[in-house]
Parts: sequence; C-alpha cells; structure tokens
Amino acid sequence: MSIITIRPAPPPTVADYQAAIVAMLDAKAQERRYDNATSISTYVASTNPVWAAEAQAYVAWRDAVWAHAYAELDKVLAGEREQPSVAAFLSELPELAWPAT
Repeated sequence: MSIITIRPAPPPTVADYQAAIVAMLDAKAQERRYDNATSISTYVASTNPVWAAEAQAYVAWRDAVWAHAYAELDKVLAGEREQPSVAAFLSELPELAWPAT
C-alpha cells in the first residue's frame, strides 16, 4: 500500500499577482477595441477626442491600480495583512469608469 500525501498549493508570488493585473489591464483595454494596455496608453495625446478621453481615463485608472496593488502587496510582505488569493486581490482593485462617448 502506498501513502499519498496531498500538499496545498503554494501561496501566490508577487509575479503571480503582477501577471494577473497585466492580464486584467489588457482585457480592460480590449473592451474598447485597443490591442492591450500599451496600445490604449499611446492615445493619450490623440487628435481624436474620444480616443484621447478613453486613454486619459485608462492611464489614470492604470496608475491607481498599480499604486493600490504595490501598497497592499507591501503590507502582505511586511506581515501587516493576510495574503489574499489572486482572485480576491483583483476584486479589491479600483474600477475604471469609461468616459461617456
């Protein structure tokens, strides 16, 4: 008879959180038919007012997302808060309000 030991999955790494955030940022840009986060960000100074407004809102949101993420991950690393799952962490990030078009 063999004994099978089941070990829990290791907790997410900082790289796991970062990858999930990057995927979320790209998906949000794709909601408005941009290729990804980088693509929409290049439209900040667009001569098309709709694209410029979308890009400006997106860049402000992206900055808020990363500021929150790094502040909270620093708390995890310092032992000041429990480490959340990646899904739970994504749910606490700021939401983007697209400008009216």
